[in-house]
Amino acid sequence: MQVTSLVVGSFQENCWILHDPASGEMVVIDPGAEPERICAAVEAQGGRLTAVWLTHAHLDHVGGIEGVRRRFPGVPVHLHPADRPVYDHAARVAAGYGLPFEQPAPPDAALAEGQVVHVGAHPFTVWHLPGHAPGHVAFIGAEQLFGGDLLFAGSIGRTDLPLCDRTAMAASLRRLITLPPALVVHPGHGPSTTIGAERATNPYLVRA
Repeated sequence: MQVTSLVVGSFQENCWILHDPASGEMVVIDPGAEPERICAAVEAQGGRLTAVWLTHAHLDHVGGIEGVRRRFPGVPVHLHPADRPVYDHAARVAAGYGLPFEQPAPPDAALAEGQVVHVGAHPFTVWHLPGHAPGHVAFIGAEQLFGGDLLFAGSIGRTDLPLCDRTAMAASLRRLITLPPALVVHPGHGPSTTIGAERATNPYLVRA
């Protein structure tokens, strides 16, 4: 499976593109901004976009959805239903930052704990890991984790925003460190890392 990252928008968010060349299927994870760049990257790989997966619905992770939908009509957007309040108020939050933002239409499919989603022949298991956002999820498969703003190299996601929950974040981190040390973590911001590296050095995981 091919994995491509694009750093997009004012918040320097990581948008991930997964491509299974054998089937031609592609998935975009967290199209946060600059949909023209995201769509161009999808088209350059020559595959067929089958879904948009959202780790959560903060504005810097959903701002490019409508641009992607216009280029690829009918592509379903997947979101955990607990994050729907965050999703529905993204434009209002963006206005508070003074940022241009296109409020996306409602998501098309609900993600759930333990659900298995696919990119071609590659299965990914959905883990519900709240804390940074109530409906925050991670996608785990192909020896990789696409974890949104749960875990960063040397840090974790914020817990001081509306609808964040520090207690839930601590529980999610304790669950996360049960994963294999070699598992590659692709976060919503910053460089990729591994569970083992973060378990050994990340002060938030050491305390977890």
